[in-house]
Amino acid sequence: MAEQYYAEKKYNNAQILFEDMISFVKGTPRFEDMYYKIAFCYYYQKDYLNAENYFKNFTETFPGSNKTEECEYMRAYCFYKQSPKVDLDQTNTTKSISLMQAFINTHPTSTRVAEATSIIDKGREKLEMKDYNNAQLYYNLGYYKAAAITFGLVSENFPDSKKADEYKLQVIKSYYKYAELSTEDKQTERFEKVLAECSDFSERFADSKLLNEVSKYKSQSTNYLKNLKNEQIKKAP
Repeated sequence: MAEQYYAEKKYNNAQILFEDMISFVKGTPRFEDMYYKIAFCYYYQKDYLNAENYFKNFTETFPGSNKTEECEYMRAYCFYKQSPKVDLDQTNTTKSISLMQAFINTHPTSTRVAEATSIIDKGREKLEMKDYNNAQLYYNLGYYKAAAITFGLVSENFPDSKKADEYKLQVIKSYYKYAELSTEDKQTERFEKVLAECSDFSERFADSKLLNEVSKYKSQSTNYLKNLKNEQIKKAP
C-alpha cells in the first residue's frame, strides 16, 4: 500500500506507512529504496526541513548508492527552497550556496552542475541585495559613517556584481556627507578620506559611467580642504 500511495502521489499516506515499516526493513535490500522515498515524500509535501534531514542521512547511510549524488543535490536544494525573502535572516540561503558549491566540487561532471551554479548565483544576488538594503538604511537614517563602511563591504564582497561601481560611489557619497557634517577639527581628515576613496574608484572602475560624478565629489572635497586650510591660516597667530 505504501508503494501504491507513492505511485499515486499520495505522499502523506505513503510517508506514514513507510515510516511505520522502516524498523522492520532496516538491514534488508529494501531499506535504501524506502529511505529514499521517505525523503521525497517529505519534499513533495513541501516539508523541506524534514526532507533535508532525510536526504542528509541518506548520503551518510548509503555513501556508495547510485542515488547519493541526487540526494546530495536535493539536500542543498531543500535549503534553497527554505530561503526566505530578502529582508529576513539568510542562514538558509548561505547554507544552500555552501552545499551547492560543495556539490559542484565533488561532482564536477554532473548534469546538475549548471543548475547548482544558477542557484548559487541567485543566492548571492539575494545576499547582495540584503547587504545593500542594510547600507541604504544607514544612509537614509543619516548614519553616514556606518553607511560608508557597509557599502564598502558590499563592494568588496561582491566584486563581480554589475553594480559594484554604484556601491563604491555610495561609499564616496556617504564619506562626503560624514565629512560635511563633522566638526571643523575633524573635516580635514575626513575629506582626505573622500579623496582616497575617489582615487580608489578611478583605479578599480576606470571605464565606469559614474566617473564624472566621482570627479564632482573629488573637486568639492578638494575645495573644502582648500577653504579649511585658508581658514586655518587666517586663525594662525
